Amino acid sequence: MCDFVSWIEVKDKVGKVKHYYLTGNQVFDTPRGQMLRDWCQNSDDYVGHGAIRFYYELDSGIGEEKECTNFAKPDNFPPEIVVDIKAGKMRGLGTPEGLLRQPVWDEYKAKEQPAWDEYIAKIQTTFWDLFVDVNNSYSIVDVWH
Repeated sequence: MCDFVSWIEVKDKVGKVKHYYLTGNQVFDTPRGQMLRDWCQNSDDYVGHGAIRFYYELDSGIGEEKECTNFAKPDNFPPEIVVDIKAGKMRGLGTPEGLLRQPVWDEYKAKEQPAWDEYIAKIQTTFWDLFVDVNNSYSIVDVWH
């Protein structure tokens, strides 16, 4: 599995470098992103090199696969990725340690588990309510009535 942020660096015939990577918008708000989400095994795969190759239809032998988890300096990333991180375009793709100042990260970690627990409780309730609601029209659930 690859780490957030991952990219593929491709040099053309004259040596110009292009960086292929994915933003949250590409993954969550485009038809190709929907195909990618269907193709991936789980949401952790959205940030990997395989996902990048799938999205851009890059053959496996093309380019150099790179990733960096050290958010201490923007210089650790290609400039276009830095611009997209600052613009919030990576939203939904990861929560890397080191991107936030320590007090903000601590606050995030303190809220993460309770928020996750609340989310799971709502999802479970919604899911199981489908079996109770006799007026629903959700595919196989009708078999249970």
